[in-house]
Amino acid sequence: MKLVRFYLPGDRPRLGQLAGDRVYDLTASALPAFSSLAALLQASIEAPLAELVSQVDLPSLPSHAYAELDRAPVPDVAYLLPPIDRQEVWAAGVTYAWSREARVREAISKEIYVKVYEAERPELFIKSLPEKVAGPNDWVGIRGDSAWNVPEPELAVVINPALQIVGYTVGNDMSSRDIEGENPLYLPQAKVYRHSCALGPAIAVEDGTFDVTALAIRLDIQRDDAIVYSGETSTSQIHRRLADLAAYLGRYEDFPHGAVLLTGTGIVPEDTFSLQDEDQVIIEIEQVGVLRNAVRRM
Repeated sequence: MKLVRFYLPGDRPRLGQLAGDRVYDLTASALPAFSSLAALLQASIEAPLAELVSQVDLPSLPSHAYAELDRAPVPDVAYLLPPIDRQEVWAAGVTYAWSREARVREAISKEIYVKVYEAERPELFIKSLPEKVAGPNDWVGIRGDSAWNVPEPELAVVINPALQIVGYTVGNDMSSRDIEGENPLYLPQAKVYRHSCALGPAIAVEDGTFDVTALAIRLDIQRDDAIVYSGETSTSQIHRRLADLAAYLGRYEDFPHGAVLLTGTGIVPEDTFSLQDEDQVIIEIEQVGVLRNAVRRM
């Protein structure tokens, strides 16, 4: 089961269920749980998301062709929104061995990345406020003061206010590797800026139907109609349990509207590669979805 947020001209953002090539309007049910994603995550404390959705008579609701929604956001047309409304986006770093090695190569202070990979406490940092997240087919940015920029394809877990993992989506943690490598204290500038985070297109609901510990992740970067980089990994390579990451995130912290946590990357382009203006970033996570974004130098 997959859930999306979408926009209809002249209307407020809506929740829908993606079924094949159709999107069924859950908000049209007028049930309080489907008024927003925050409301749905709150309701999921008492009942699983799949159970809540199954209570709605979907065939009787208005439907919209997915192909019509799956396009770049422009005024006065319907399009998909990022699957987030009031949730903070956080990120976990150095959860894959390859990510540790890449950050050691780029960093002046190399030992800290080895230590955090092996430590009990994970690296966690806030990635984005919800209003700054890019959705499917929207653009992601590369900083004008950075010469070495890469996407970081990541499985993102959707967490309700009780810190339960209720779903998964595709995430892109855009990073300026030269800024981060210069000094670890520059991490917020390397990671947190306008359109530095993309999520979507849908939330794959945690319903026990697939093994989230062994999902294939693929990254393709397209430039001038040619693939200039491809990489693959699997969530089986994550060094930490997802539930443990969620639990650490909730230590001495509250998320009344839920949260989204990026779980780290295992795909890092070679050190000579950097994104360019008008590149296309395509991230696919098995059974979760395909997230496409254009690149824009800011």
